[in-house]
Amino acid sequence: MHELKFDPGMCGRCTTIDCIMKCQYLHYDLKTALSEHERLVDGEQSTILTDCVTCYACEEYCPYHNHPFYLIVDRQEELGVHPVPKPLEKSQVVMMGPRGKIRPKTLSPPVINMCFFTVMNACIRGRLFEGASLIGGSDIFCNLMFLHFARNSTIRQRLPQMIENIMKNYLEPSGVGELVCYHDECYGTYTSWAPAYGIEVPFRPVHLFDFIYRRLLELKADIKPLGVTVAYQRPCSNRLCPHTDHFVDDIFSLIGARRPKREFEYEHALCCGGVPEAQQRFELTEELQAKNVEDMKAAGAQYCVFNCPFCFWTLAERVFKAGLVPIMMSDLCLMALGE
Repeated sequence: MHELKFDPGMCGRCTTIDCIMKCQYLHYDLKTALSEHERLVDGEQSTILTDCVTCYACEEYCPYHNHPFYLIVDRQEELGVHPVPKPLEKSQVVMMGPRGKIRPKTLSPPVINMCFFTVMNACIRGRLFEGASLIGGSDIFCNLMFLHFARNSTIRQRLPQMIENIMKNYLEPSGVGELVCYHDECYGTYTSWAPAYGIEVPFRPVHLFDFIYRRLLELKADIKPLGVTVAYQRPCSNRLCPHTDHFVDDIFSLIGARRPKREFEYEHALCCGGVPEAQQRFELTEELQAKNVEDMKAAGAQYCVFNCPFCFWTLAERVFKAGLVPIMMSDLCLMALGE
């Protein structure tokens, strides 16, 4: 099975331990961080494994791209640490498994992979997505959500088949070489996780925000600036592809939306609280949701924009009750196009 490309010597030479010291949930002093980090690298039990919120952020914090979060998940599974209650873990593995019902289909580009979020297909509409073909379902599901469940083995086992299903049934018959990823999780799978485990990705992944930005440039003459203040709820999975975060500012600039200065954004973004809730860490869930929404409100935001559907479902009601409008990025852009 595919193994993580991890250099223990690189971690051993690190003196700042940014992956731990920058963490917004593990509050260790440097001495403790160094000690617990050494135990992690050596494959021993560490409080990091039990305290980790699985927010992915240490993948972004590591200056050497040595995959500290993937190592944490591997160690959790090796040592029997279950961040989520085992019955929930097992049920999700079964429920999200492939069904073997995929059939070849010829598509016209752009091809947008909705992954497991086919319930969001209605969001792909209007001039922004004119002519787009949609694919999705459990037989092409990236499975990266199982990082939250300490089940890297499930991703290793399933992802090669998912990639083959995408190629053989959709992209190759259609002569298409790139795939627009609706969710950061898919894009992060193909550009971060797969290379880290030596799995080849034979198509070019395109981030949804990259695609939207380029389409907005084509439709620039039709844009009517919104003139609204919009907070962005950055999803955990964007930590695997931080180089795409600039597209939020680029898109806002095109559609006339102002991104207010906030405490919890960019590198300091907080989890929506959905994953800690699954972990039954309910006090932390409440704390994170309150911090997120209060921060948006204090910054004067009128809208809260999401890319991750799970973040939307977790925070939308609370955002609305605070007087802000929760909205997906694609819908915000359609507003600017008068749709």
